Amino acid sequence: MTTTAASASAAAGATTSTRATIAGAPTAAGRRSVRIALRTVQVVLGLFFALASAAPKLIAHPTAVETFERIGWGDPGMYTIGALEVLGGIALLIPVLSSVSATALVGLMIGAFVASVAALGGENAATPLILILPLAWIAWARRGQTTELLRLLVRRGE
Repeated sequence: MTTTAASASAAAGATTSTRATIAGAPTAAGRRSVRIALRTVQVVLGLFFALASAAPKLIAHPTAVETFERIGWGDPGMYTIGALEVLGGIALLIPVLSSVSATALVGLMIGAFVASVAALGGENAATPLILILPLAWIAWARRGQTTELLRLLVRRGE
């Protein structure tokens, strides 16, 4: 092979490599970074829901009590939503439950948005909408875990 042919071959290989990267073929380091980012978001949201969001409801903080009274749900609604947030936050941290939990929390956030707009005049309506985005990412990225959960449940039922 001549020097020119070797250079052309090397250039063609570099072009192919560049095309694969440009086309979106993730590298191993890129996939690892995405997994780390996803897990970080899961932990942050899990702690947020289990502690920051649920705690005021479960300890009957005056602002939470007032909000649920304005909505018309009172203490039972407040404690129920608080319990769902704690359970959802914890389940986000359990790999086999993460997708189901994120999906359930998306539903809870849709309800929070509707309640905020309908009963509270839109007060803090942006918060649930913002939380839906990372929750939807978790639900989609961890969707394979739902299949694993179903497989475990079926096996246990036999």
